[in-house]
Amino acid sequence: MTQPPHDKPTAESPEELREQVAQTRQELGDTVQALADKSDVKARAQEKAAALKEQTTAKTAELTEQTKAKAAETAQLLQDKLPEPLKDKAAVAAEQAKAKAAQAERLWQDKAPEPVRNNRTPLLAVGGAALAAYWLLRRRKK
Repeated sequence: MTQPPHDKPTAESPEELREQVAQTRQELGDTVQALADKSDVKARAQEKAAALKEQTTAKTAELTEQTKAKAAETAQLLQDKLPEPLKDKAAVAAEQAKAKAAQAERLWQDKAPEPVRNNRTPLLAVGGAALAAYWLLRRRKK
């Protein structure tokens, strides 16, 4: 913004002068706001963190999809190279495992009391911790 010489009038009428003052105020307000935005380090850091989080989420999703595709491809390759007798045995074993899992689930539903069925996760966590403690004690004795 250049300043006009002081000896020449900058406006022809008071209305034009008011318009120039309003425009100058607007420009000054915009400049102050731009400087305030630049100096707000916390807000800029939060914006950068949000952008990085978004990038990370997108990259994670992309890599997850790539990993799933590669795993499926590898599984198919292994399946193709497996001899027929082993494929048959694996299929039978998988069916037996599914049947046993279904049987265990039915037994759980039939035999376990309702409070125990409703609190399955904490019970599994306690059981896992107990097994880990038992394993550590057995390992220490050796």
